[in-house]
Parts: sequence; structure tokens; C-alpha cells
Amino acid sequence: MTTTLSRVREQAEAARAASRRLGVASTDAKNDALERVAALLLEREDAILAENEKDLVAGREAGLDDYFVERLTLTPARIAGMAADTRHIASLPDPVGETIDARTLPNGLQISRKRVPLGVVACIYESRPNVTIDIATLCLKSGNAAVLRGGKEAVHSNAVLGDLLRDALDGSELPTEAAQVIRDPDRAHIDELLRMHDVIDLMVPRGGAGLISYVRETATMPVVAHGEAVSHTYVDAEADLAMA
Repeated sequence: MTTTLSRVREQAEAARAASRRLGVASTDAKNDALERVAALLLEREDAILAENEKDLVAGREAGLDDYFVERLTLTPARIAGMAADTRHIASLPDPVGETIDARTLPNGLQISRKRVPLGVVACIYESRPNVTIDIATLCLKSGNAAVLRGGKEAVHSNAVLGDLLRDALDGSELPTEAAQVIRDPDRAHIDELLRMHDVIDLMVPRGGAGLISYVRETATMPVVAHGEAVSHTYVDAEADLAMA
């Protein structure tokens, strides 16, 4: 499978154009699209499992260990879980337009802060194909277009899920181009995506320490990334910090 680097930019620019419509889409339109995604996940279970099996066969032939293969595996129960998670996201309050802070100045001027979409969110991730649906549906709910580049081990699974997302959007009021899946596993596309600060507003790497570090060092746009774990330590304001 080959994809020219310019094709990847075309996909990112299509997501950029779609983000303008998606950002002002109604809650009902977004929820309807998410319900369509959930329905198609259940309806196309056999097709999804067939494509996933191709990845599993290739992974075993490549010598992937059992733990990695387990992460790569989709089952009817996992697909049902993906559909349930998508419907749960649809049921959540719409964050777009929510006022998170408001005050009135002494001169009577009213100032407020509201949540607005970022625009285009790109995610680079590894073996779990369910992440394709996780990220796409969270982005759609929050009014953001998504550009998704999964690992080469899940290329067939991600492709069929990308088709599903496109078909769900095509039957909705949302722009069809709002969820873009990069199908070519060539690592050169990662570098190209990381340079697209003019098109991509936020980069989210999800994977091992090597991937996280590389994205942090190379990306030309803001990055949201976890470290090796997501742990926080809180110290009470009245505590002795040195003692703590």
C-alpha cells in the first residue's frame, strides 16, 4: 500500500475544511452521527472481525508476542463495548458553548469564558484499533475534526473502521470529511503530520515512551501527552512543603 505524502496533507486539509462546519454543528446533529457510528459497529461486526483477523495473522507471522496480539484483537464483546461507549458519549452534555467562568467588572463590563472547539485534532497511536473509534467519537462530540494515524499492525482494522466512520458521517448532517484515517503505515507520514502546524491545531500521541518522546520533540504544534503514567501528588496548602 502506498500513499503519497501529498495525499496525507490532502486528508488533513479536508479535515480542516470540515472543522469549520463541525464547530458550529448542533448537539442533535452530533449525537445523531454518533448513534449512526454505534449502529454501524454492530451491523458490520462480521466485516470488522474479518479485517481484524488479517491483522492478527500478520502479527503472529511477524512474531508479535501474545500480549501485543491480545491488544490488537477485536471480539464481538469488544465491538459491542465500542458501540456502548459511543452511545455513552452521545448521551453526555455538549461541551461546546458551555460557560466556565463569568464576572462583571466594576465598570459594568461583563466578561465570560466559553468552551469552543480547537479545530483539528490529530492522534498518532499504536496497536489498539478501538482507539480509532474512541478518538473519532470524542472529537466529533466536542466539535473537532480528527486525523488518525494508527499503528501498522492494525492497518486492516483501522481501514474498515475508517470506512465505517465515513459512512456514518455521510448519512448525517455532519461533514463527511470530519474523521480522516491515514491508511498507509509508512512512518514518513508521522513526520509529515508533525510538521503540519498550519493545518493541525493539537497533536495527541498515545502509545509507548518512545512514541511520546518523539512526538514531543518533533511536533510543530501543541501536544497533549501523558508520560509513563498519569499520576499526581497533591500537597495541602497548609502543609510543610519540605516535609511533604
